[in-house]
Amino acid sequence: MDTRLAILMAAAEVHPLAKVGGLADVMGALPRALAGLGHDVRIALPYYGAIKDKKLSVDRIKGADLKITIGDSSRRAPIWLAEMPGSTVRIFLIENDDLFGRPGIYTDPKTGKDYPDNAERFVFFSRAVLALIEKTGWSPDVIHCHDYQAGFIPAWLKTSAIGDQLRDVGTVFTIHNLAYQGLYPKEIASKAGFGADLVRPMGPLEFYGKINMMKAGIVFADTITTVSPTYAMEIQTSEFGHGLEGVLKSRSRDLVGILNGADYEVWDPAADRLLPANYSTKDLAGKAKCKQSLIKRTRLKSDMASPLVGIVSRMVDQKGFDIVTEGMDAIMGLGLSLVVLGTGEKRYHDALTACVKRFPGRVSVTIGFDEELAHLIEAGCDMFLMPSKYEPCGLNQMYSMKYGTVPVVRKTGGLADSVTDFDGDPDSTGFVFAEYSARALVASLERARRVFVNGAQWKDLVLRAMARDFSWARSARTYQQVYSSMLDRKRAVSTS
Repeated sequence: MDTRLAILMAAAEVHPLAKVGGLADVMGALPRALAGLGHDVRIALPYYGAIKDKKLSVDRIKGADLKITIGDSSRRAPIWLAEMPGSTVRIFLIENDDLFGRPGIYTDPKTGKDYPDNAERFVFFSRAVLALIEKTGWSPDVIHCHDYQAGFIPAWLKTSAIGDQLRDVGTVFTIHNLAYQGLYPKEIASKAGFGADLVRPMGPLEFYGKINMMKAGIVFADTITTVSPTYAMEIQTSEFGHGLEGVLKSRSRDLVGILNGADYEVWDPAADRLLPANYSTKDLAGKAKCKQSLIKRTRLKSDMASPLVGIVSRMVDQKGFDIVTEGMDAIMGLGLSLVVLGTGEKRYHDALTACVKRFPGRVSVTIGFDEELAHLIEAGCDMFLMPSKYEPCGLNQMYSMKYGTVPVVRKTGGLADSVTDFDGDPDSTGFVFAEYSARALVASLERARRVFVNGAQWKDLVLRAMARDFSWARSARTYQQVYSSMLDRKRAVSTS
């Protein structure tokens, strides 16, 4: 496509400025990749207190102090402009210290609970996104809304009186994780300016007596995307649809699954500054040094000839920690060692910490997040375990392949789309199991262990995995096609 598009992305997270999960990683990479294809890409993001702490170079946009009304109250929203670190992509930072000048993005770090006014916070943010377009005079061709926090933007554009500047803009709504839908009391709809017809039972915003911001994005966006082709199919079923499968089925013609990419500027063992030694497919010696360093750092008693398995993850049911803890005795019976990094539910913190005591020198668990250790686990382990109950896309399996750390994954979502099972397949890149059970997980690890002991066979598998290309340039070209097709459809409708 030769046409240069103006694209505004609205999201609650952008790496490295504000991160909770994978959404931030996507927002840190996809805009750069699209800009690399020649598009004018800008991002709208709340100006969180944590961003101010980073001492980012910012400029206040003169004449763009917004007044945003939510219900009976109005708040000011000065707009600041910055550049994404390491890029020319510009970021509109929407300021309001009462709403965003807090230490957390969604939750209060002191309590671990969601801020009680999150609905108002992200309604305010979304309103400001549209207002800043009108105020700054910059007109996007596409507004790309990410997850429920931006779900009201397509709804306003389709149901409200809007100026000429926004009339022809196309909207794309991306579902990063359907489980987090933005469910709030009905009152938020009237505060946001939506009429009673939209919140009636079975209406486009209503969901079992509440307002569903994710549903709003799905119903009103011109195109819906999600982060892998398999997940796009899964969320149209009752097992994975979280109550929205019917709505998604009704929009199936406009739903596209696009596999996320890996940011190889950050995740590349040949250039990773966080590693004690670098390596590539041409010379794997550095990987052995990374394994030695990881064993030393985690105080494991593992030797180089035994498989070392890594997990970097949120410790929650979705990520398969119930079957990991259930199968721990059998996993240890395979002669493996295990390194775990992450945080999540206390019951998994406790269960895994107990495993450290039960299997001294065989299991290492770090509760929290450590960027350097995350990179060292990817480089120093032989295998990487992702036994997810569901996984919209997943990124660690892509990082693992780049680092020559063979993924062992469950066949779901983006894991199914990115890892090819070792079963006589000359293109295999890992080990995949289908049944969600500790038994199937252990059997897949046992298959991996048997190949591991065959050094030549294992090295071939490692080199195939490292050669796979999951760069964001590939994903960005697909998004480019989605934008173009969506705008062509809108133009055809407007002229018919």
